Amino acid sequence: MTDIKDEVAGLLLAAGGGRRLGGRPKALLPHRGRPLVEHAVGVLRAGGCARVHVVLGARAEDVRDQASLAGCVLVDNPRWEEGMGSSLRAGLDSLADSGARAALVSLVDQPGIGREAVARVLAAYDSPLTLAAAAYEGERGHPVLFGAGHWAGIAATATGDRGARAYLKAHEDTVTLVECGDVANAYDIDTEADLIHLE
Repeated sequence: MTDIKDEVAGLLLAAGGGRRLGGRPKALLPHRGRPLVEHAVGVLRAGGCARVHVVLGARAEDVRDQASLAGCVLVDNPRWEEGMGSSLRAGLDSLADSGARAALVSLVDQPGIGREAVARVLAAYDSPLTLAAAAYEGERGHPVLFGAGHWAGIAATATGDRGARAYLKAHEDTVTLVECGDVANAYDIDTEADLIHLE
């Protein structure tokens, strides 16, 4: 039997420019003494993703210089200012010829989501037709898992900052919700006030 780690790749969306943070790219925010993007990659790996693709955008060269991302596939999204949808498309496109049969997608600005949540959502993978998402008190959140059979449909509908929201809503009857509220906090680092969550 094929190891799930060989079939599911981690996909970290880390391209945002931090507009509401005075233009500080979220990937470079300090957390536990290192750039936040490093922490997010570590969470994906600790949760069971052996392969990790990281989508970069704002100040991509600075992220490459300052963050230790050895072993990751770094994907540049020149259209990052268009929003999360463009980064999701770039990331899925980078996986097209990788042999991955699913992508576990996480966001760089959610440090309250740790390896336990990643592992739970990863365990929901069954086939390239799997759609699964972490849930917090029944509300869908991140990380999310997209089987490769859905990538084209997701890419076709991922626009602006909505990412895969429209696709998931249209297919909500087939999305496996994995409750993670007992092991993770799904806050975002969006504003100056949110920086209290960083360590």
